[in-house]
Amino acid sequence: MRLVLLGPPGAGKGTQAAILSEKLNIPHISTGDLFRANIGEGTPLGVEAKSYMDAGKLVPTDVTARMVEDRLSQDDAANGFLLDGFPRTVEQAEILKDLLAKKDQVLDGVLNFQVSDDVVVERMLARGRADDNEETIRTRMSVYRDETMPLIDYYGEKIIDITAEGTVEEINDSAMKAIGK
Repeated sequence: MRLVLLGPPGAGKGTQAAILSEKLNIPHISTGDLFRANIGEGTPLGVEAKSYMDAGKLVPTDVTARMVEDRLSQDDAANGFLLDGFPRTVEQAEILKDLLAKKDQVLDGVLNFQVSDDVVVERMLARGRADDNEETIRTRMSVYRDETMPLIDYYGEKIIDITAEGTVEEINDSAMKAIGK
């Protein structure tokens, strides 16, 4: 099963991805983890990404896409994956579609974890991270809506809405039912 996970910061995508990955026996591929792994291992892509990050710039889409392509070519992703953090834009969604088409594959669905702004703020403040204050959180949510919401239209019928409020187990049960598992 090949799935993309969407949802605002604090929607619980990482938590749900870990559980779904285990239940579905497919890897959770987070772009954050990919960056850390490539930079930590000093791969050519990691060195390239780090040069942008050190300069305070966003890592260009083509660098991120090459990391994703490399990761999707690994054996454990042959039977599926959960992609978290990519695509973030319609341009990246087109790149992903092309990467999969090269392997005669398509996405099975896009899990869209929906959560109210107030719950996101509450969850993120509870994490206690230094950079999580209400203003910063609401700004990140606004950026998410502006950049990522167009993916909802792009993916259309592949979108599987999941209400991401309630217990971890309730949310996971909803996700498993929604994907027919």
